[in-house]
Amino acid sequence: MFTRRMALTGIGALTFLMTPPGLLQPVRAQPAEDAVALVKRASDQLVAIVNGGGSPQDKRRALQGVIEATVDVDDIAHFCLGRFWRLATPEQQAQYLSLFHDLLVTEIAGHLGEYQGVKVTLGLARASSDTEIVITTVERPKDPPTRVDWVVATNTGQPRIVDLLAEGTSLRLTKSADFTAYLARHQYNIHELVEGLRERIAQNG
Repeated sequence: MFTRRMALTGIGALTFLMTPPGLLQPVRAQPAEDAVALVKRASDQLVAIVNGGGSPQDKRRALQGVIEATVDVDDIAHFCLGRFWRLATPEQQAQYLSLFHDLLVTEIAGHLGEYQGVKVTLGLARASSDTEIVITTVERPKDPPTRVDWVVATNTGQPRIVDLLAEGTSLRLTKSADFTAYLARHQYNIHELVEGLRERIAQNG
């Protein structure tokens, strides 16, 4: 359910903003500035976790704190389940949301070691509908630079990250396709998906 490319969800920074010209520029300025500030704060914290000391458990706890403070995990979880959300009972929906939070942390934490020595370069930001797309470049020792776009929702009060595009691949679209394929193999049984997530977390926790 997870690829190495998705692990880039935790790394990046931005210091330069490009806003659209014309009369709309003042309207977009504050949401864009808020998105930039959010991504910079989150990426700085995540880089510190990756490159810092501490046990894997300590890093996992720190990672969870950053994710819960900056990512709209429930929104991503809803998107990934898509139309199948309506098939779930209220109890299954609650279980799925709780497990999705754990799954995101578990899978990212499992790849932190691959990013030791990570560096970030400057990028741009651009407006897209009701989101701001913050562009970063991730550099790791012995690997070519990778572009990572952070999609930040700015229309729900506090800005929150709602997707990551690693080299053009959407984290939530990939996850949604994985869940759909899993459900297709299990007669679209939400209980099977919930148990599958629980097993995945236990194996990698």
